[in-house]
Amino acid sequence: MSVSAVYKIPESVLVVIHTPEQEVLLIRRTDAGTWQSVTGSKDHPDESWADTAIREVHEETGIDAGHSGCFLHDWALENQYDIYPAWRWKYAPEVSRNTERVFGLSVPYKMPITLSPAEHTDWMWLPWHAAADQCFSPSNAEAILMLPRFLKAIG
Repeated sequence: MSVSAVYKIPESVLVVIHTPEQEVLLIRRTDAGTWQSVTGSKDHPDESWADTAIREVHEETGIDAGHSGCFLHDWALENQYDIYPAWRWKYAPEVSRNTERVFGLSVPYKMPITLSPAEHTDWMWLPWHAAADQCFSPSNAEAILMLPRFLKAIG
């Protein structure tokens, strides 16, 4: 069995899903009860960042990032952070840090959400500044606060 099949890969994505009106989707974690954007690790080392983002969005929300009117944008930002001690057991013993690539996913409207009940219990759309205030993760909140700037840059 390969290492990637046993341990999580310490490379993940953060996907800020938003409408043209800058309303942001947040989902509530089952394990901690905290609010966040879509996140998730690569399934294998060769999986591209974009493929990871597309897969995780679909797994966690049911949204098809290829849907007409959706636009996935790689913000070309990477966060590196220490893995919380409570989750270190999921990684190889020598792994203590994770690299997180940030994406934005523009959706044409507040799309219907289908949660993965094993991972999330609830969802909500909020204005970007209110969504940032709800996030547990500092890197998630910072990404949401950057949304207006990224929309202006790609706009």
